[in-house]
Order: sequence, then C-alpha cells, then structure tokens
Amino acid sequence: MTNEKKRVHFVGIGGCSMNGLAQIMASRGYTVQGSDKAASPFTERLSELGIPVTIGHNAQNVDGCDLVIYSAAIKPDNPERVRAAELGIEQIERSVALGRISEGYGAVVGIAGCHGKTTITSMLALIAEHGGLDATVHVGGFVEFLHGGTRIGSQDLFITEACEYVESFLTLRPTVALINNIDDDHLDYFKDIDAITDAFRKFVRLIPQGGMLIGNTDDPRVRSLADEFRGTGLAIVTYGLDDSLHPDFHIADERYDELGCPSFTVFRGEERLGDVTLHVPGRHNMLNALAAIAVAVSHRSDFATAAGALEHFANTRRRFEFYFERRGVRVFHDYAHHPAEIRAAMDSALRTPHKKLFVVFQCNSYTRARTLFTRDVDCFRGADMVLVPDIFPGRERDDGTVHAGDMADAINRETENALYIPNFEGISDWLIQNAGEGDIVLTLGSGDVYIQTNKLLA
Repeated sequence: MTNEKKRVHFVGIGGCSMNGLAQIMASRGYTVQGSDKAASPFTERLSELGIPVTIGHNAQNVDGCDLVIYSAAIKPDNPERVRAAELGIEQIERSVALGRISEGYGAVVGIAGCHGKTTITSMLALIAEHGGLDATVHVGGFVEFLHGGTRIGSQDLFITEACEYVESFLTLRPTVALINNIDDDHLDYFKDIDAITDAFRKFVRLIPQGGMLIGNTDDPRVRSLADEFRGTGLAIVTYGLDDSLHPDFHIADERYDELGCPSFTVFRGEERLGDVTLHVPGRHNMLNALAAIAVAVSHRSDFATAAGALEHFANTRRRFEFYFERRGVRVFHDYAHHPAEIRAAMDSALRTPHKKLFVVFQCNSYTRARTLFTRDVDCFRGADMVLVPDIFPGRERDDGTVHAGDMADAINRETENALYIPNFEGISDWLIQNAGEGDIVLTLGSGDVYIQTNKLLA
C-alpha cells in the first residue's frame, strides 16, 4: 500500500487487529486517526503513541480524510461510513487493508490455523523483541510486553495472524504460511469441514514459487495438505509432537513442573538444537512454541535466542489468564470456544494444582452450539462440574432450534458433569455454595463471559 492517501480514518480502531494496522500505517508515514464506541486498553495505547482516537461515531470524524478503513463489525449504515460515501472517500474492510499493507514487505509470514495462531504469533513477537528476528509482527490479541498487539520492526519481514473466518486470509500475499490445525469451526460461514480445508488450500496456493509451507504433522488435515503440495515448488517444513510421523522439528525429554509448565529438547531432524523451558502450562503450548521455533529458525534466528525469549513468554490476555482469588478459590479465564480449544484449556487447568475444578462455559453462537456442543461433547472430561449459562447471541439471532440446556444434556451423556444455570448471578450463587479453599474455577468462551467472570464469588 503506497501512502498516496495521506490521512486515514479507522472506524472501530479499538479492535484487536485494527489498532495494530493503525500503528503500522502510522509508522509508514500516514496520518492516522480513528474512532470507536468505547475506550479500551487498545485505544489507550494508541493515544500514548500520539494517534488520536474519538470515542463515539460521528459523521464529521471522516471530514478531510483520504481513506476509511472499517472493521467487519461496522455496517454500511454507520454514520462515518455514510458520510464517507457521500464525500466519495474510498472505503476498505480491515482484511483488505491488511492484505495491501503486507504487499510492502520483503517477506510475509502468515500464521494460520483454527486454534493457536494468536499464541504462536505472540511468541514470534517476543523472539523478535529479543533480537531473534527483525520483523514487524501483527497479533490478533492484547500482548502485555507489546502494550497492545503490534511490534513495529523492519520492512523486510512481516509476521501476521492469518484468519480463516470468511476466508479473510485470502487477502494476504504470504511468502511463508504456517498452518497449525484445520478444524470444524465457523460453520455459520463454511458448509462443512471440506469447505474449511479447501479455504486453507486456497491460502497455500497464494504462496509464490520458492516460498515455504510450515505444517503441523500432528493434525491429519494439515499433514495431508502438506503432502499435497510436495513437489510443487514450495519448501515443505513440518513440526509436531508425534515422533512416529517424522516431523522436521520435533521434541524429546518432555517434562512438566508442579504448575504444569513444560520443558523439552528440540531437534531438527537428527540435529539437537537445544532445550526450552516454558512458564505457561499445557502440552498445546509446547506445540505452539515448536511452531514458533520452526518459523524463527527457518528465518535464520539463532535457536538459543529464540529459546531464551520463549522462557519469558506469558500468555496473551484471555488465554488461561489468572483473574483473581476469592474465598480461597482461584479463578482463571480462557477464550476457548471450540472443543479442541477447550481440551487445551482443560489440560492447563488439570495440570494446575487444585482440589476440585469447576468450569463455566458460555457458548457465543447458536450455530456453534448446534453443530459442536449437542453431540459427542467429551471435551470437559476431568471437570468436577460444568456450569452452562444461556447462549450469548454474538452475531446471530435465536431461531429456537438450540438451547443451552441441550448442551448440558449432551455433556451429561458423555461425562455426566454438567448443570444448566441460566444466568451468571445464579452461577455465582452456586459457586459460593459449592466451591471452597484450594478449588479452581475456569470460565470459557468468547462472548461476555470474561466480563461476567469478575462478578463470580463476589
């Protein structure tokens, strides 16, 4: 993207991706401003960087601008978009802007997959901060050491999350693509798992000759896709925890401390690269770290620098995040909203010392509830009780075909540990009566459960 358009206005600038794009464009010489409906840590960070943010949407905000960038949540009837149309100002959606921005870098690494991409990208940002990579990194979440979601680095290397939802990652022009997993998510958009897999196939086809595909062999769909593209002019690099599948980057001597945080030795083929110690729990984070190492080492990072950086890694917000302790009960929250993500969060919780584990799961989509949580729901295995409140509507309307009680019934058919309680007030009362010293409460979901979590056990 050239800076022929000097003044750029972001509608919804406080979004986890939008604020990062604003920072990148400001670093590239644009005059950047934006608006959002409410203040947030992201908007506060932008103000600290001298990027003006208006709280509230007003038609006059776009006067004098050359380009308007809007997030997918901003509809055409937004007053700023209406005014931009009246003035003939070009408007582009966030993913399109990300694609245009990526064209200005020598190499572009797209971190893709239905789960784990925010963590992997954040790990790469930390490796860059420690000098392992000279990269601009764009993360789709709030990262404490970045005070936001973006690291401004060189124009030689751009590392960004590549989101499959509505196939938005097809706006990118990656020279390298990492695919961590392919799962049956976003079925409100995709017809089925074959359609999701085909979207990732289209993404890989964007890589030019001489580019690289990095894939997780533990995931059978990713493994199959990597095999499909062998011999097509792409370098194929693999990583995984299952040695029997012979990934290029693999581990040995897997061990855990008393908090469930792993240490392990990394190999590239037969070459022993060295040891890694993480201070975040769960086996999935070991796989995420291995993915980040595969990218970093493939881009000439020194392994010791990458390993040293990862030892300082802390979870991004809403990734098994410790919220507080009340009445002797420790409360954690995780953004997990898909069975695979829930299994990973459960693994972290079960490896954390506790007496009993109580889970609160709020589904944020009627489609997701119907397609993923009304049959074969075994991802809550190990919890003493799973409390299920009403479904958070998200972007959908209730058509009456599924209810939170149906999810509780499905969980009970598999693990017999679920209870439907309609609202968080009732859940808090139940926890006050049943949770005690040494117990853990883990709240899960991508709706407003992270806000409601703060009210529990009060």
